[in-house]
Amino acid sequence: MTADQRHGAEIDPATGYETTGHDWNGIRELNTPFPRIVIWALALTFLYSMIAWILLPAWPIGRDFTRGVLGLDQRQIAMQGYAALERGRDDWMAPFAAGNLDALAADPALMARAMPAAQRLFADNCAACHGTHGTGGPGFPDLTDANWLWGGSPDTIAETLRVGINSGHPDTRVSQMPAFGRDGMLSREAVQAVTDYVLALPGSAADAQSAGAQVFAENCVACHGENGNGGLGTGAPSLVGARWIYGGDRAKVLATIHGGRQGVMPSWAGRLSAAEINLLAVYVARLGANNQHAEAP
Repeated sequence: MTADQRHGAEIDPATGYETTGHDWNGIRELNTPFPRIVIWALALTFLYSMIAWILLPAWPIGRDFTRGVLGLDQRQIAMQGYAALERGRDDWMAPFAAGNLDALAADPALMARAMPAAQRLFADNCAACHGTHGTGGPGFPDLTDANWLWGGSPDTIAETLRVGINSGHPDTRVSQMPAFGRDGMLSREAVQAVTDYVLALPGSAADAQSAGAQVFAENCVACHGENGNGGLGTGAPSLVGARWIYGGDRAKVLATIHGGRQGVMPSWAGRLSAAEINLLAVYVARLGANNQHAEAP
């Protein structure tokens, strides 16, 4: 027996390890020992898992789970953190619960603290429909212009947020554009005529003696006003501004008059606290005010 053979096993002269006896086109496969560091890592991992199973929440048992010796509950920890955040903003949030919103909006120091939180509140609850900056979208009003369906003061906005529009709240604001064409209230010719009249309103080019003007006077003035400026309290939008809720080209205006519209905003009472609703109302009112200041000559 040579020095390269021990107990009948072939020894690789370069590494000193035994071979498996397999030969791959002249390359012998080594029987390399399993690294001890890996064995120790596996052992430590197993030991840690055993300790974690005992100390931490780990095992599901039906609809519940074991709490572990430490009794940790991530839900409880998260709620405690949320409660701590709530306590941290009580000092500036409390005045919004039942305060004079105009007076609160006129307090620069309070607004500096409140508006970042209001912006996050708007992003979480309102931006999906009204857009990140409140500029609206198809079917959702622009909150930055001067035209409001029920009024743009903070108190009025807060009431709209509280009860919603065409919502399930008992005091909801109600607004609906009738389907004049679909329901047969106007003929096809009358719908087309009043469509042309409405499209001419923003540029003051509307012919007051036209057939469309007569249809408008008989069917639309009660909600939208004689000049199409809209009606506060009825939810009827202005027809003379540059921005339209459902689109201002002829096809979309025709579709609105023919098929009607009925937008919906949920009631936020019960979803948000009174203070949060008032905070949002001040924020939304400032969106419009800031935009009007920016557009002023």
